[in-house]
Amino acid sequence: MFSQGVLESVHQYQTATIPVGGSIMLADGLAQDYATIWRTQPQVRTVVSFLARNIAQLGIHVYRRMSDVDRVRITDHPVGDLLSKPNPFTTRYRLIEALVSDLAIYDNAILAKVDTLGLVRLDPRYVTPISANQFTVETYRYRGTTGYRDLPAEQVIHFRGYNPEDGRWGCSPMETLRRTLSEEYQAGQYREQLWRNGARLMGYLKRPLDAPEWGEAARDRFRRSWQAQYTGTGAKAGGTPILEDGMDFVPASVTPEAAQYIEARRLTREEVAAAYHIPLPMVGILDHATFSNIQEQHKNLYQDTLGPWLTMMTEELHLQLLGDFEDSQDVYLEFNLAEKLRGSFEEQAAQLQTATGAPWMTRNEARARVNLPQLDGGDELVTPLNVLTGGQASPTDSAPEPKTVLATAMRLLEGVAG
Repeated sequence: MFSQGVLESVHQYQTATIPVGGSIMLADGLAQDYATIWRTQPQVRTVVSFLARNIAQLGIHVYRRMSDVDRVRITDHPVGDLLSKPNPFTTRYRLIEALVSDLAIYDNAILAKVDTLGLVRLDPRYVTPISANQFTVETYRYRGTTGYRDLPAEQVIHFRGYNPEDGRWGCSPMETLRRTLSEEYQAGQYREQLWRNGARLMGYLKRPLDAPEWGEAARDRFRRSWQAQYTGTGAKAGGTPILEDGMDFVPASVTPEAAQYIEARRLTREEVAAAYHIPLPMVGILDHATFSNIQEQHKNLYQDTLGPWLTMMTEELHLQLLGDFEDSQDVYLEFNLAEKLRGSFEEQAAQLQTATGAPWMTRNEARARVNLPQLDGGDELVTPLNVLTGGQASPTDSAPEPKTVLATAMRLLEGVAG
């Protein structure tokens, strides 16, 4: 068997090789970092915010495994208290929202364990892992405007995705979307210039060959007249050009119809959503959406799209946080995903009634759901007269067997004939 030291000696990493922060070249001479792209490109922000908000609203529960088929929820475990109130100035929702947003933007999210505060988010743009191998990170260097501070790996929780080139640091999805985001930026610039010019077509004026010679004074007079009438903003926008000497206006730009702006913007959102494995109707693309398939895709969202994210986050918390507490034997964390998969109240009520075969809620329990006060005697379960325990009279009974119906009809016919 090889030792870890033998494997580590095969390849030595350089600290400077990690592309901290990251940027994308959107146009000649223009590069934007991931944070700027999230801030300025609505398709990216829509998808990232969708992921972050849907995961942040799920509660994190602490359980103790009693056996292979039994568990009990722990409501007073210190890790649960820490996650419910990470630090004095951050809520659980905001911490999880920031964590998922960092993962979606940078493919890295970093929390520092601070003794006096709790869990504090570190901006991935200013963090660099320092190690000599791909298996373990000894130190995380956090840089600021006045210097840097090296944090031991034991004081850091690092969430990261897969990177085939360096296992210490994730690879942002922005890199995969580089060409799509560049095209969206160029199209946005063109649209902005188009509207700044009053949404008028660009082109040039053509004079006929037999037109009289145009003096410099006449040319300048026509240029000033054209610019005064058809440039800038205001009531003159969209006017009809007045030409001289048989001039022709020759369009020299791509029309909005030919550019297919709406289709291009929809395609950008589809590409971004596909990169994050989000069903298209969930981010407002409803071209082929129906009520039934949206319901199914909503269920699949928490199983296929968010499920891997939740599993990765809980396992990293088990590995890098739960072990810091003495009471960690058979203790594990779980996002409250079941609450999202239970369906509507009507669906839950129908399922429970089918399972029990009788009413299952008291009047006071029903009144509590609509914030009404309790009633005397309202804690008793009311059973209608047509519901018999162990009998066939129940709101959820199945229809009688065909043989029973036929025998009853025959007896009735015999009585009529007699």
